[in-house]
Amino acid sequence: MLWQLLQLGSFLIISGIGVFWFVLAVYRRYLYLRLGSPDHIRERRKGSRSGFAAEVFGQKKLLKDVRSGVMHVVIFYGFIILQFGALDLIVKGLAKGKHLPLPAYEYFGLLQEITVLLILIAMAYAAYRRYGEKLARLKKGWKPSLVVYFIYSLMITVLLSLGFERLWLGLEHSGFAPISSLIAALFHGISPAAAAVLFFLFWWLHLLILLSFLVYVPQSKHFHIITAPINIWLRRSGPVGRLKRLDLEDEAAESFGAGKIEDFSRKQMLDFYACVECGRCTNACPASNTGKTLSPMHLITKLRDHLQDKGAAVTGKSPYVPGFAGSVRGTHTLQPPTDARPSELLWSDANGITNITPTMEWHKAAWTLQDTSPKDISLIGDVISEEELWACTTCGNCEDQCPVGNEHVDKIIDMRRYLILMEGRVPHEGQRAMMNIERQGNPWGLSRSDRVNWTGEVEAEGIPVPTVQENPQFEYLFFVGSMGSYDQRSRKISKAFVRLLHEAGVSFAILGNEERNSGDTPRRLGNELVFQQLCLENIDTFRKYGVRKIVTACPHTFNTLKNEYPEFGLADVEVLHHTQLLDQLIKQGRLHPRHPVNERITYHDSCYLGRYNNVYDAPRDILRAIPGAELVEMQRSRENGMCCGAGGGLMWLEENSGKRVNVARTGQALEVKPDMISSACPYCLTMLEDGTKLLEADETVKAKDIAEIVELSVFGIGKGGGAAASQ
Repeated sequence: MLWQLLQLGSFLIISGIGVFWFVLAVYRRYLYLRLGSPDHIRERRKGSRSGFAAEVFGQKKLLKDVRSGVMHVVIFYGFIILQFGALDLIVKGLAKGKHLPLPAYEYFGLLQEITVLLILIAMAYAAYRRYGEKLARLKKGWKPSLVVYFIYSLMITVLLSLGFERLWLGLEHSGFAPISSLIAALFHGISPAAAAVLFFLFWWLHLLILLSFLVYVPQSKHFHIITAPINIWLRRSGPVGRLKRLDLEDEAAESFGAGKIEDFSRKQMLDFYACVECGRCTNACPASNTGKTLSPMHLITKLRDHLQDKGAAVTGKSPYVPGFAGSVRGTHTLQPPTDARPSELLWSDANGITNITPTMEWHKAAWTLQDTSPKDISLIGDVISEEELWACTTCGNCEDQCPVGNEHVDKIIDMRRYLILMEGRVPHEGQRAMMNIERQGNPWGLSRSDRVNWTGEVEAEGIPVPTVQENPQFEYLFFVGSMGSYDQRSRKISKAFVRLLHEAGVSFAILGNEERNSGDTPRRLGNELVFQQLCLENIDTFRKYGVRKIVTACPHTFNTLKNEYPEFGLADVEVLHHTQLLDQLIKQGRLHPRHPVNERITYHDSCYLGRYNNVYDAPRDILRAIPGAELVEMQRSRENGMCCGAGGGLMWLEENSGKRVNVARTGQALEVKPDMISSACPYCLTMLEDGTKLLEADETVKAKDIAEIVELSVFGIGKGGGAAASQ
C-alpha cells in the first residue's frame, strides 16, 4: 500500500509539473499573440466550414504529396489511438497491472501494437525523406530530428512496458499481442520480480518522455498540433483573391500596413505558430524556385521568431519553459552573408529548370542571433528584407499548398503597404508605373485619349466596336483593361475577342476613354490609396451606364472586379472571364470552331484565373472543342501551375536576381514538346512569349491566347480579318 501511495504521489507531482509547464508555455505564447491587433473573428466564423473536416481529419492538403501524406495520416491517427493506450498504460502502472475497462480489450491491444509498429515505420520513412532522399524543402539538423527521437522513444518504451508486463503478470503468449509476446519470449527466464522492476523502469521512462514531449510541443514547430485546427477553422471566409480593405479615413490610425510585428492581426500571428516547416510553400514558390531571397516558409518562421523575441521583451515572459532548458541569449535578425546571394549559388545546367536549394541555404546562413534588443530591430530590413517583399508574385501557390491554412500573401501586401503609404519606398519602376496609372490611367503614361485606338483596325473590317453611348442596350460590358487597350501584343487578343463576340451575335459595348485601370497593380504593389480611387471611379461609371454583366480578357482585372469591387459598392453585377463566355458560346452553338488547328498545345494556368477563381476547365474545354488540337498538360498544371512571374505588380518591376521566372515557366512548358503554348492572360502571354525568345524557341513554338486560337478555328487562316491572317 505504501509503495502504491508513493507511486501515485510521484506520478501526480511529476505529471502536475509537466502539465503546468505545458500550460505556461502555451499561455506565454498567447500573451505574445495579444500584442497583435484585434481580428474580426466572428466574421471569419461566418464562412463555410465544409472543408474543415477534409483538411484536418481527411488530411486533404497533405495528401497532395501522396507518400508524405500517407505517412502523416498514419502518425496523426496513430497518436489518436495511442492516447487511449497511454491512459491504459498509466492505469496499469498505478493499479499494479489492472487496465482500462475498454470493450473488446484484446482487440484494442492488437490495434495498439499494430499502430505502434506503423508509427515506427512512418517515422523511419520521415527520417529517410529528410536525410536519405534529402528533400530540399525539409530543414536538416538536430531540431527537426528531435521529434523522431521523442516518438521512437515513446513507441519503444510502450512495447517494452507491455512485454515486461506479460512476464510480470505471467500472461500467456497471444496472437492479440504479437510484438509484446515476442519481447516476452526474448526475455523468457527472468523472474516476475525482475520483470516488474523492468516494467516500472520503462513505465517511468515512457511517462517522462511523454511529459517532456508535451512541454516541448508548444515551444517548437509541433505547436501546430494545437494551433493548426484553430487556424484552419478561422481561415478567410471570403474569396481567396480579395485583399483586406484599409480604412484610409480612420483618423485614429497611427500607420497603415505592417511596419512592426504588432501591426499584424492576432489571426496573422496564429499563422506563425501553425507553421509546421514542411517547406511545401517554398517548394511551390516561383521566387524560391528561381534563386530569389523570398521563401514563404522562412517568411513565416522569421516572423514567428521575431514575435517571440519581442514578445518576451515586452511581456517579460521568456518563451522557454522551463527557463533552464534551452533558453537562448540574443535576438534573431537578418544578417545576409556578404559573399553570396541565392542567385549567385545557382544555375548550373545540372540543377534543372528550378531549384530551391540556394534559397534554403541562404536563409540558413542569414538568420542569426545577435546581441541586441528586439526593440531595436526593424521588421522590414532586420527581419524581412525589402528584396523578399518585392520578389513575391502573389500567385497564392504557397497558400494553396499549406496544410495548416497559413495566409502568406496578405502579410507581404501589408508590409508593402507600409513601405509605400508610410515611407514612400518602392522600386523605381513600380513608382513610375503607379504614377502613370494615377495620371493617365495606364502604366505606360500614354494618353487617356489613346485607349480606344485599338478598335480602328477591327472597325475597318466592318466589325463595330460600340461604346456604351453608342449601344446603351448592351448585354455585356467588355472591360478591355490597360494591357488590352495599349500593349501592342495584347491588342491582338482584344481584336480576336471582339470578332468572336460579333460572330456569336453578342450585344456588347466598351467604355472607351471613360475606362480606368482596374487598380490591380497599385493594390498588389501596396498602394491602397490609388486602388481605392480607381475602384470608386470605375464603379461610378458602371452605375452611370447600368452595367449588369462584365467580361474581361485579363484575369487580374477579372479577379479585382469580381472579388474586390463588391466590397466598395459594386452590387448585382456578373463578372466573367473571356474564356468562360467563349466556352458558353461554343457549348450553346453560337460559335463554331470548324477549321482544324493541327497543333500540339499546352495550356498555362493563370494564377488569378485558376488558383484565385477556380477557372480551370473552361479554357481546356475550349481547346478540346477545336478540331485538330491536341491538349497536353505540363507537369505543374491546374492548382499546382507555376506563376509566369508577372503577378503582384511584378509585370512592371525589373527582375534583378536569380533565373527569370518566365524563363523557368517557359522551360516547363517546352518539356512537353508543344507546338503552341496557350494562355488566357495578357500578362502571361507576354511573359511566355518573351520566354520562348530567350530560350530561342520562338521559331518553332508560338504563344497564343485562347481567344486567338478560337479565332483561327472559327474563321480559318486568313478568314478572320487581317490579324487572323497574320497569325
